[in-house]
This record gives sequence, structure tokens and C-alpha cells, in this order.
Amino acid sequence: MLADELDGIAFPHARLAIRVHRRRKHTGRRETRESVYAVTSLDAHQVGPADLAAAIRGHWGVENSSHHIRDVTFAEDASTVHTGTAPRAMATFRNLAIGVLKTLGADNIAKTTRAIRDEPERALPILGVPDHPDSYGT
Repeated sequence: MLADELDGIAFPHARLAIRVHRRRKHTGRRETRESVYAVTSLDAHQVGPADLAAAIRGHWGVENSSHHIRDVTFAEDASTVHTGTAPRAMATFRNLAIGVLKTLGADNIAKTTRAIRDEPERALPILGVPDHPDSYGT
């Protein structure tokens, strides 16, 4: 059973576990190496090594992009919100903001959020609120 091979970690739908060896060499630095593990519900006859490698690269491309935007633009790693479900809620709000801005065609989230920060009324149309009050002041 796969759970026995993973030190008792249960993945009820797991069919295949793989180990990925990674090597990185940043300019001017030593090479680093690590091994990471992945689990899939696909059987070995359903997916080949190239397909698994592409899926892993695709996952980390999305994950790194999203995390990079949340950390650099919204300073998520520096957040002092640590109690209860607040960190998860804040991550959800950040993801929502990123998703809305991307859906509306923003190609530079940092630039767009700075523009909204500097002129908050720019956010009103995004939220569906008219930026010109009616004659009643609402």
C-alpha cells in the first residue's frame, strides 16, 4: 500500500508516487540540490515521465506567480495577521483582488494596485459602484 511506503501518510486515491530531483544554479552561487515528492491518482500506464514533469512545472509556475504577486505586491510574508482563520481570509482577499484585476485585463498587478492606492475612486467601477453620485448623494 502506498501509505505504508510514505511513512503512514494516507492519500486514499493515490496510485503513483514520484520523486523529483532538482538542481539549481543561480548566477554567482553554488549549485543547490533537493528532492521533492509528488502523488497522483493516475496509474503508471496512464501518464509518462514527460507528462508528470510538465504537470509539476505547470503547478509551480502558477504557484510561484501567485505567491510572488501576493508577497511582493501585498507583502504577504511580512503580514502580522496570524490568529485564527484571519491569515487564510487575507490570502483569499488577496487572491480575489489579483483574480479580479487579471480578469479586467491588468497585466501589471503592482502598477494597478498602486494606481488604485493613489486614486481610490478607481476601485469603484471595479466593484460595480458608479464613481459619480446621483443627485441624492449616494
